[in-house]
Amino acid sequence: MTTNSGRPPVAQSRPAVRRSLRLRLFSLLGIAAFVAIVLWIAHVDLEIRYYARHDQARSADAIAVFGAAEYDGRPSPVLRDRLRHALALYREGLAPLLITLGGKEAGDKYSEGGVGRDYLMKHGIPEAHIIAETHSDDTEQSVASLAIIARENHLRTIDVVSDGTHLFRIHEICKAYGLHVYTSPRPLGSPIPEWDHFRRVAHEIASYTAWRLHLH
Repeated sequence: MTTNSGRPPVAQSRPAVRRSLRLRLFSLLGIAAFVAIVLWIAHVDLEIRYYARHDQARSADAIAVFGAAEYDGRPSPVLRDRLRHALALYREGLAPLLITLGGKEAGDKYSEGGVGRDYLMKHGIPEAHIIAETHSDDTEQSVASLAIIARENHLRTIDVVSDGTHLFRIHEICKAYGLHVYTSPRPLGSPIPEWDHFRRVAHEIASYTAWRLHLH
C-alpha cells in the first residue's frame, strides 16, 4: 500500500509509541489529581460552612474557649466576643466549669488563657470555676492541653467556643484526641467582608489539610 505521493506509510517507532503513551498517562494522572484536589477543597469548605452555621452547644461538663489575640492584658475584640459567648452559655447553666486556652506570643507579658480567665473573673465567675491553660501556641497544642485537662478533671463532654470558620478543624482534632465536644460559634457583631471570609476559609482549608497530611 502506498500513499498519494507514492511513498509507503512510515510506521511509528516503539520508543515514540512509548513516549506517547507516557504523555497520555501523565495527562490523565494530572487531570485526576486536579479533580481530587478540587473535590477535597469543596468537601472541607462544606464542612467548615456547616460548623460555622450550626450551634451545637448543650449541657456538658465544661465550656472551653479557644484563644485569640490579647493586647497588653486586654482581650482583642475577637477574644472578647468568644469569652462573652462562653459566659452566656455558662449563665444558661450549660456547664459548671469554664476553660480558657492559649499561650503568649514571643515578647508578650500576658497569655491568652490568662487574659481570658481575668476577663471571666471580672464578670463575676469565681476563680474556682475557671481553668486557665497558658502555654499552647496553636490549635493542636490547645486541644492536646484540653485533653489533659479533661482527663485530670474527669470531663466527658465539652462545649467548645471559637470563630465559626475555626470549629470544623477544632472538632476533628478534638475527635483525634478522644474528646467528645459540641461546637458553638461566637456571634458576629457585624457581617465579615467577603474577602476576609474567603481568607479565613482558605486558611482553615490549608491548616486542616496540613494537619491531616501530618497524621499520615
